[in-house]
Amino acid sequence: MSGVVTGDAVVLGLQPARLPSRALAVLIDLAVVWAVYLLVMIGIALATASLDEAATTALSIASFLLVLVGAPIAVETLTHGRSLGKLACGLRVVRDDGGPVRFRHALVRGAMGVVEILMTFGVVACIASLVSERGRRLGDVFAGTLVVRERIPAARALAVPPPPPWLVGRFAELDLSAVPERLWLEIRQYLTRARELDPFVGRRLAERLADELVTLTGTPPPPGVPADAYLAGVVAERQARDSRRAFAPSGEGVAIAPSGAGVPAVPAVPAPVVLPPAVPGGGEGEPRATGFAPPA
Repeated sequence: MSGVVTGDAVVLGLQPARLPSRALAVLIDLAVVWAVYLLVMIGIALATASLDEAATTALSIASFLLVLVGAPIAVETLTHGRSLGKLACGLRVVRDDGGPVRFRHALVRGAMGVVEILMTFGVVACIASLVSERGRRLGDVFAGTLVVRERIPAARALAVPPPPPWLVGRFAELDLSAVPERLWLEIRQYLTRARELDPFVGRRLAERLADELVTLTGTPPPPGVPADAYLAGVVAERQARDSRRAFAPSGEGVAIAPSGAGVPAVPAVPAPVVLPPAVPGGGEGEPRATGFAPPA
């Protein structure tokens, strides 16, 4: 694992991407971008046949900036660091603290990429990536970003500790639809490494994550519940919902208890009806069971 550390001194389980995988992702991105650029230039040449040389040159420069510089910046911003090449290689650009990149990060990376990738044919980027401990090029250094691997073997994943027993089912009515995957990842990483943190730092991080979770769900934790226990209870509730959706997709034959746990429903059995037998002379004898009542 890498030494990716957040501002709260939390070591994240992020593995930096090395030069071979990054180079392959860049080659895929460049192939796509250059193909689009050539198509655009052919279209401009056909559309501006009647224009003078100055107008054609201006359009060519504008196309170069928009396609080869602006398009990668826009894609990296909209996809939060996952271009086509990075998606194919299982990579993602994140901030130094593990958070998603924004426009300013993509802008600095794109501007520096013109110099260290396009103008020098990637030589400067390769040298910087080999020298850097975490495989970062100059654009990553100036932008404060890092390219990490998203596809990590499942055997390395740590299990999230269960919540306290008295919190099981307390968050069955909580609306988790607005919580993004980024926050779930941060909470899981905190819960799996909470014992490795300094108590004060861990408490501060748990309170920050709990406040963000409360803001998105709109429901505060029960009174007296610590932040770490609250996070563990909410994660357990989400895992329980995912399990119910995976193993009972039709929803038939499962009764949801107030605690949120799935309990198999028991079909109702008609109760026997006790009728007195007919006795000659109008008398009644001892009652006896004669059968089942017809279903309603």
